Amino acid sequence: MIEIKKVEDRKGLKQFVQLRYDLYRDCPWAVPFLYSDEINTLSHDKNAAFECCEADYFIAYKDGKAVGRVAAIINRRANERWERKQVRFGWLDFVDDREVSKALMDTVAQWGRERGMTEMVGPLGFTDMDREGLMIEGFEEDATMYVNYNYAYYQQHIEEMGGFEKDNDYMEYKVKVPEQVPDKFHKIAEMVSKRYNLQVKKFTRKELLDGNKGREIFDIINETYNDLYGYSQLSDRQINQLVDEYIKIADLNLITAIEDWNTPDHKMVGFGITLPSFTSALRKTRDGRLFPFGWWHLLRTLKWHKTSVVDLLLIGVLPDYRQKGANSLIFDDLIQWFQRYGFEYAEAMQQMETNEGVRSQWQYLESRIHRKHRCYKKKL
Repeated sequence: MIEIKKVEDRKGLKQFVQLRYDLYRDCPWAVPFLYSDEINTLSHDKNAAFECCEADYFIAYKDGKAVGRVAAIINRRANERWERKQVRFGWLDFVDDREVSKALMDTVAQWGRERGMTEMVGPLGFTDMDREGLMIEGFEEDATMYVNYNYAYYQQHIEEMGGFEKDNDYMEYKVKVPEQVPDKFHKIAEMVSKRYNLQVKKFTRKELLDGNKGREIFDIINETYNDLYGYSQLSDRQINQLVDEYIKIADLNLITAIEDWNTPDHKMVGFGITLPSFTSALRKTRDGRLFPFGWWHLLRTLKWHKTSVVDLLLIGVLPDYRQKGANSLIFDDLIQWFQRYGFEYAEAMQQMETNEGVRSQWQYLESRIHRKHRCYKKKL
């Protein structure tokens, strides 16, 4: 007998978060997400996304033991943008028991119907800044803290339930950091810089946090990501929160901006945000917790780059400048910093399989697709 209980309080939320750590503790490929981030993201009073979202969280029990979890989410802004009535399912985890997975998905479907939704999609978070997709390839590749990792049986359960179909696939690339910047990037970067007067810019933390440059980065995201799958515009409050989360901890050498010096105010037209991979550091923590010693492992990675991998977290270039080759300036600069820091590989975050323009840029580097994630949809 499967019993589904809605999370009603802080204690329940902690149990909801803890379930994943328990389920993946013995998996050599998974990585524990940062515990405080998980709690804050799921807390109504902490996450700015709740200004346009509503959500409930559910835990499945069997014989008194927690055996699965799921979040049911409605992003009203996204539904308005795409003219749909969708309920999202996210934070989906369960033991290898089809009764458990079905009970969880049926709960989300019913929750959505009660609120007038006609379609169920996921795995998705509140916004595109959350982890998306069910992993369908790459189960024996090291995970990162920015993408979902799940056991292979998840896909079997979803597809055997009936009614679910592929809605979107994401590809993730593992890229070898070259010993020298490829001539293709370097020559194009030099040509683009001279022809269009585009310049690489490194900002101070004060400029990013207090001088509005951090906001400009996410304004570019709103413009460049606007037509991507399921995207909903980030509000001022969400942008302020993201600037606070990313910029305060970032190594500023690993953030590259491109400015158009033909404009009076040197308009920012593109950016790249990268961070040292926290995969190894998080595995040394106690279930993603910073205390008592988890903070030290993360600090060693952040400040002294004690990892061989760098995560290509966010990259955006305004459409008109993308056509001019501004991307090459970003990569030309970042690759040089990767070399100085001794990074051997870069993890390119999720790219839609249909986004051939973005995916084609890896042809100039030694790279391979090493993970795939899928979003599903189902009519209610």
